[in-house]
Amino acid sequence: MTLLDELSAILGEAFAAAGLDAAYGRVARADRPDLAQFQCNGALAAAKAAKQNPRALAQSVLDKLDASDVFSETAIAGPGFINLALHDAWLAVRADGRNGWRSPSLEKLVIDYGGPNVAKPLHVGHLRAAIIGESLKRITRAAGDEVIGDAHLGDWGLQMGQLISELELREPDLPYFDIDAQGPFPADPPITLADLEAMYPAASAACKEDEARAGLAREATKALQDGRPGYRALWRHFVDLSVAAMKVDYADLGVDFDLWNGEADADPLIPEIADDLRDRGLLETSDGAEIIRVARDDDKKEMPPIIFRNSRGAVGYHATDVATIVDRVRNIGPDRMLYVVDARQRLHFEQVFRAVDRAGYFREDRLEHLWFGTMNGEDGKPFKTREGGTLKLRDFIDMVTDKARARLVENGLAEGYGEAETAEIAQKVGIAALKFADLSNPRTSDYIFDIDRFTSFEGKTGPYLLYARARIRSVLAKATGAGGVIAIAAPEERDLALALAGFADAHRDAYQKRLPHILCEHAFGLAQAFSKFYAACRIADEADDEVRASRIALAEAVAAQLDMIFDLLGLPAPNRM
Repeated sequence: MTLLDELSAILGEAFAAAGLDAAYGRVARADRPDLAQFQCNGALAAAKAAKQNPRALAQSVLDKLDASDVFSETAIAGPGFINLALHDAWLAVRADGRNGWRSPSLEKLVIDYGGPNVAKPLHVGHLRAAIIGESLKRITRAAGDEVIGDAHLGDWGLQMGQLISELELREPDLPYFDIDAQGPFPADPPITLADLEAMYPAASAACKEDEARAGLAREATKALQDGRPGYRALWRHFVDLSVAAMKVDYADLGVDFDLWNGEADADPLIPEIADDLRDRGLLETSDGAEIIRVARDDDKKEMPPIIFRNSRGAVGYHATDVATIVDRVRNIGPDRMLYVVDARQRLHFEQVFRAVDRAGYFREDRLEHLWFGTMNGEDGKPFKTREGGTLKLRDFIDMVTDKARARLVENGLAEGYGEAETAEIAQKVGIAALKFADLSNPRTSDYIFDIDRFTSFEGKTGPYLLYARARIRSVLAKATGAGGVIAIAAPEERDLALALAGFADAHRDAYQKRLPHILCEHAFGLAQAFSKFYAACRIADEADDEVRASRIALAEAVAAQLDMIFDLLGLPAPNRM
């Protein structure tokens, strides 16, 4: 039970004792912390329903409230708000704050995030899906759910046909292009990763300029999907080269997938699914293509059908996403599937979710598209290089790491450390800066990436939080004696205890709303509360043994909670700076 849940239960009992619905007892943090710690606004709604005076009704609730052990002060404010302040002793017991929230109904989830394409280097456009998805995976796991994270590779579309046909034009004598060859084919790829990354833009450009060249790509895509052995062998090389490189970049971001499945993994199910849909009249022929209609009578906007097979017989994203859901149902058996994919795909997922629900494969209300906005440059447009090109993720990570190192020097941090440790600290600060910058903005909002602001050690930034954590560790290392029983006396101790006690509420809200920025806000507020506590209260060198032990315990609780939040957000943290 979270702090707010516990307080709401107490107020709910008082409402019930006054003959009112206990649901009116919901407690929230006060809008005016200078006037109260918590507030309950339920008396206004209850009075409206009962046609009573809200202040009189609020007083009748307080008359039923057994507040002796919990509240140091209760008061009625304004038209009927109930203001509450906690007894320091009651709060102190809940100030440890090391445990987050546990879901009362545990589920098995698949989180589909990342979505990189084979043969294309990761770029800044892949950043938000990876960072948000990884954090949501950790947040849901910490709540007790069983969670499987899937990279869901783009490995089966037209780009594969473009690459295969491009390589065939360049090196037609390779054994993969012998139409009668059944294998085995060479174990080593005929090209390098650099070759692969150079081939794709060349092939894509050629197909846009020349319809005949585009036709070759379409033919190769169809042959690959039909199972031509040489093409399948080349495809395997392309995937292996790409995934090996992706794993390095994702590892630097602290992103780790449980599954590296792609569209191709679901492809074997498509003929079976097509037969099933066709037999039940759900798959219709339209202009040579096979479609599934998903429009509903109550739709307020046009809802086009999904194209299961195009007029050339090839399958696209609609079909592979339907097949992927069926594959996950059979092999994983999840209760729910979450898709962390940008907002531009909202129509696509609405179509797919409706289609699988109509087919009875999986319930639409168990499929969630957790869409997100874009990371933009200072011009308000999606982040690009100065030349206007797409910035590779590797180059972006290096750019932020270099800036973090410069910031460390400016602030006189990491001085006297060896080169290896300094480089490690700079990388952790840089990664924390870019990840916190992303996660601290609401998932559904666009934001501007300002490298100077986000790498600052002041304000709501990743480096600020890392420095707060390192300072706490330094204080604890210098402290004499161990932590003891928390006893609140100073206002700064009270405020810090209140911040600590709010962790489970923040974790629950981030989980239920699928919004990691709620945890970022909590972490920043906690670090600020510690900073004020640190400035006002002696800790390591406090003369009174009991007071020192209490303050050490508070500092230990903050350090432990920040470590937990960093883990939930996927932020790396150096032990010293």
